[in-house]
Amino acid sequence: MANAPTPKPWIAAIHAYVPGKSVSADGRPLVKLSANENPLGTSPLALAARTDADAPSRYPDPDSTDLRAAIGALHGIDPALLVMGTGSDELLHLAAQGYAGPGDEVLFSRFSFVVYDIAARRCGATPVEAPDRDYGSDVDALLAAVNPRTRVVFLANPNNPTGTFLPAAEVARLHAGLPGDVLLVLDQAYAEYLDSADDDHGLALAAAHGNVLVTRTFSKIYGLAGERVGWATGGAALIDTLNRIRGPFNVTNSGQAMALAATADQQFIAHARDHNRAVRAAFAEAVNALGNHGLRAVPSEANFVLVLFEGALSAEAAYAGLAERGYMVRWLPNQGLRDALRITIGTREQMEAIAAALREMAEVA
Repeated sequence: MANAPTPKPWIAAIHAYVPGKSVSADGRPLVKLSANENPLGTSPLALAARTDADAPSRYPDPDSTDLRAAIGALHGIDPALLVMGTGSDELLHLAAQGYAGPGDEVLFSRFSFVVYDIAARRCGATPVEAPDRDYGSDVDALLAAVNPRTRVVFLANPNNPTGTFLPAAEVARLHAGLPGDVLLVLDQAYAEYLDSADDDHGLALAAAHGNVLVTRTFSKIYGLAGERVGWATGGAALIDTLNRIRGPFNVTNSGQAMALAATADQQFIAHARDHNRAVRAAFAEAVNALGNHGLRAVPSEANFVLVLFEGALSAEAAYAGLAERGYMVRWLPNQGLRDALRITIGTREQMEAIAAALREMAEVA
């Protein structure tokens, strides 16, 4: 159309985020194991808090004061060094927007969270992928890709969509190798699934250094994906920057109330962690038992497993076969993972059924 507005070229280059599906191609509802949601649902305390939230006619607390205080108490962080977001996605976008722009580069590993590429392009920066190491982040490759144009480095730990994990020593080595004016964003969306002994010390790095921002979310283990609540912590200057550009009233009344109650219910979190660890291990073992058919589970520390298909059974065929059997998982050819499926850890019965279906399909492929 003549005289129509033209988007900036970096906006036109964005491939919009595609969420995990919950229905088949013909519209049948399926068991949704494509979005890394908590199969145990939501804390009963959080569900009860939803009914007590303020009336929707009232704006929420713009600073999420009580929620920041609770998060601070739980993690030993000064609430003044916390900022809330509409999920951690908003905060990832704000980090790129606050510190990068046209002519700058935003760096992350191959097979990283797709939002990093979108966040870079959204602010006019150039996304740069460093080579992976067996589907995980490679510190040496990341550091080798840093140059004077690098402004932000994103690291998901554990990583999505592969589930891989960098230990604390490697995260510290990455940070130590970055120039002080480069922002390191540690995306810890799945951190609560880790054993305490496996902590990557990201929160300590953020407390000690002015160029580290840690983001977390209530969407995963807390079971509040529908409420869109995330948080970030870092030095005072970083938090000030994000507060300047975040959306006003960005966390709803119900989101604040439910997240506050969920924070207090660490028994639910421990139960979800234990369930995930046990069921994930059993599922990975069942997948690896099909190694003679070319199936392999990438070691995961998250609430999903990336299954590689390196034999006669293709990931695309397995994706279709699981959908026929009532299960929706995630096939990500647009992220370079044509030969893999990311499968959320569901209930024990669901994962046993999927393992059996994969065996059935592999044996006849």
